[in-house]
Amino acid sequence: MHHDCLPPIVHRDISSKNIMLDAKYEARVSDFGTAKFLKPDSANWSAVAGTYGYLAPELANTMEVNEKCDVYSFGVETLEIIIGRHPGDLYSSLYSGSSFHARRMLIVDVFDQRIFPPTHELARDVLSLVQLAFAKFLSTCHPIGCIFPSQCK
Repeated sequence: MHHDCLPPIVHRDISSKNIMLDAKYEARVSDFGTAKFLKPDSANWSAVAGTYGYLAPELANTMEVNEKCDVYSFGVETLEIIIGRHPGDLYSSLYSGSSFHARRMLIVDVFDQRIFPPTHELARDVLSLVQLAFAKFLSTCHPIGCIFPSQCK
């Protein structure tokens, strides 16, 4: 995203409504109204800004902004693309009922059925991505924030 910019930029609203496709179907981030330049020599405190359901939990808890907030939002968006709905909807449906079967749902069962399923090596890569994204999305965050990789990873 913006990890090579100096000073670093945090978008703070990576969500499906702010991702557009160009003529070559490459994703482009739009709406920089909530973006913030990070100050390298000081704390970066901010009011909460962004779209509910895409905000990193540590932003709401600590009000400190860093590039990992965008990494969390990007992960939520990635899951939304793969499963065809916001991952919070899936999480709610899995844990709202008492169905043992629902809780044992396979990762492949959540893929959006409208898109062609990946095969062979691509399937393994997508499965790994989904498992990692769900683990991060469903994990309980440390009180001072989740452990997310930097944008360049």
